[in-house]
Amino acid sequence: MQADKKFIINIDENLESALSLAAELFHLGKIFIYPTDTIYGIGGNPFDENVVKRISEIKGRNEKKQFIWLLSDFENLMNYVDVLYNTHLDFLQKIWPAPVTIILNLNARTKEIINQDTIAVRIPQNDFCLNLLKEISRPLISTSVNKSGEDPINQIDQIVQKFSPHVDAFLFQSDSTERKSSTIVDLTSKQPKLIREGSIKFVELLQNFS
Repeated sequence: MQADKKFIINIDENLESALSLAAELFHLGKIFIYPTDTIYGIGGNPFDENVVKRISEIKGRNEKKQFIWLLSDFENLMNYVDVLYNTHLDFLQKIWPAPVTIILNLNARTKEIINQDTIAVRIPQNDFCLNLLKEISRPLISTSVNKSGEDPINQIDQIVQKFSPHVDAFLFQSDSTERKSSTIVDLTSKQPKLIREGSIKFVELLQNFS
């Protein structure tokens, strides 16, 4: 591994150090790679324009393309979105936390801040993520670790080798189990619409919708 050792932390061995570093980097406008309930993600503050621009440049993608946000809980989520139907709220409360990303309408205040109408969000099923999200009390960008058009990388040695010049820290877990991307569902209108099927089948999710 080529990056500075102090910025490569095994979460399983140094949980508190990993949480402290990630929270500090978030507030300083830095970016880091970290494990989620799906694949590894590149993270940072979604309200920091320089962070968003830097992550877009690292991935080589259009800056207007949206990133997924991770949030700690429903109370935090409702600061940013408008959930239009009670059936939608019931559905979200049944399925989360889980590797299921939902596209929702942003509220007026957040639309004005980030200049977009919708956002893809998830309450992740990962203890490190949830602890970090509670610590920062804000949404966290989560985008796959890859260059645009390439497959996501999920092995930490490969991630460090390819991205060490570009990010400020690597946080990883010992478990090397191959994981799938999240299922993405559009909930901006009354009926759920499948955008991408991931680790959880859409037909299974619909059993929670009424």
